[in-house]
Amino acid sequence: MNPYQSLPARAFWRSAVAEPDPLAIDDLWTPAFTIGQDDPVLTVGSCFAAHIGRALLERGMNWYDAEPAPPGLTEEERRARHYGVFSFRTGTVYTAAVLRQWLSWAFGRSTPPTEAWLEDGRYHDPFRPSVEPGGHASAEAMLAARGTTLAAIRDAVTEASCLVFTMGLTEAWRDRADGTVYSSCPGTVRGTFDPERHVFHAFTFEEVRRDLADAIALAREANPGLRVLLTVSPHPLTATATGAHVLTANTYSKSLLRTVAGQLTRDLDDVDYFPSYELVTGIPFRSRFYAPNLREVTPEGVDFVMRHFMTALSRSAAGPRPARADRPVAEPKGVDTCDDAVLDYYRPR
Repeated sequence: MNPYQSLPARAFWRSAVAEPDPLAIDDLWTPAFTIGQDDPVLTVGSCFAAHIGRALLERGMNWYDAEPAPPGLTEEERRARHYGVFSFRTGTVYTAAVLRQWLSWAFGRSTPPTEAWLEDGRYHDPFRPSVEPGGHASAEAMLAARGTTLAAIRDAVTEASCLVFTMGLTEAWRDRADGTVYSSCPGTVRGTFDPERHVFHAFTFEEVRRDLADAIALAREANPGLRVLLTVSPHPLTATATGAHVLTANTYSKSLLRTVAGQLTRDLDDVDYFPSYELVTGIPFRSRFYAPNLREVTPEGVDFVMRHFMTALSRSAAGPRPARADRPVAEPKGVDTCDDAVLDYYRPR
């Protein structure tokens, strides 16, 4: 008798991954807490977070839009100005450091810089350069607009039931003078790159873990009951400034983020991880959910991820499920020389 003899089929690679139809793979996530249909849910993070918020809204969940668009804008204008993309108009938040920074500014733990980037007579926010593509008439107007977003963050975090944060990158650019983290490298979306001032930083595991834990602590000071759901974006890096090949840099970055997410789910109460990353990048799916550029997730992929999300939440709300009868599994073809291959002998039949 050994511990593997009592494990369910989902614990074994062949019966849980290799044998089933990929679209029928199930039971990847057991929610640590329930999210009711009326519970206000915030989404923030990398590009994939925008898909999650929209999908929640389409499925009748209470996605919290803390900064709704003013009347009179077309759908194209709303999207271009980042209305309805995330729960508040921070723009894309790729790193845990930037999430912590926004929360620190919103709740008065630190003071945001007052610098504005001037281009063609218009003023742009260095920390959300794509949010207002047309810019602002003055630096004061830019700071006032940012103030509106900071107020929206305060209100939303205080009232929300759950915060969904999609982790995207471990690479960022910082201001050498004060350590402020930019959402994108100056000189790319907006601004002018200054090699004396703008310095590249690749965050370590401990830095990401600390930044994310601090961000959660900041949010929970305002809302002690806030639950946090972490995900990792399946979108690969567009480019890397580490000097490594982008393929290996992407593997390192996503592995680190996934490990941080796993660690915090162990360390903190009411922090959970939803495997959107695995549902898109996993071996059995063979990149089927990627567009031809191998970066963007197709609508089919988003729908697949969200079906898993909603199904798991429904099961959680309904209580424990009865034991499932597992179908017989074919004997392996070929020989596996790895020592741990013997564990497959103990899978349920």
